[in-house]
Amino acid sequence: MILSVEHICKAFPGKQVLNDVTFSVEGGRVCGLLGSNGAGKTTLLRIINRILQPDSGCVLFDGHPIQQADLSQVGYLPEERGLYRRMRAGEQAIFLAQLKGMSRRDAEQSLRQWFDRLGIADWWNRPVNRLSKGMQQKLQFVVTVAHHPSLLVLDEPFSGFDSDNSDMLKREIIRLRDEGTAILFSTHNLQAADELCDKTVRL
Repeated sequence: MILSVEHICKAFPGKQVLNDVTFSVEGGRVCGLLGSNGAGKTTLLRIINRILQPDSGCVLFDGHPIQQADLSQVGYLPEERGLYRRMRAGEQAIFLAQLKGMSRRDAEQSLRQWFDRLGIADWWNRPVNRLSKGMQQKLQFVVTVAHHPSLLVLDEPFSGFDSDNSDMLKREIIRLRDEGTAILFSTHNLQAADELCDKTVRL
């Protein structure tokens, strides 16, 4: 299994957010994380990405407790999207890809392929603050996948997308799944979960 979540518990003052959560995701499969607002979906995804620590339980990556070094093989799209608004889209994407360990040359090659694939090649030299919200979301998705992660973690990836862009994102998730990527995403979009998921986990 690429990802195994084992007996995760997490509480904040006055509230138990996660209670004995256990599931796994293997390569070439899509798992949907479902639950109402406040159910702990984002908290769990932050634990998987080592932003938060669980009170108990563990996260395994490829059979061992996940370490900081493993995050170079994880693509994480957080719910709170954030870009440097005055940087040009292409340069920012290269910078963020390099943070995942890619060389500048490999980063630019991969990113330009993704920009072409999503029909956004004309945005390469545009400052981020001149992109619409939907354009910025596409850019962040590209940055999330450019380093060819073996595990893709998406927090509410369809939020704010119109139907055309949601369909585009679904197609790319399916393609990445078929190439062997393990994918975990949280969503309120039950239709997307029904269309994409090999299994779902309810919190």
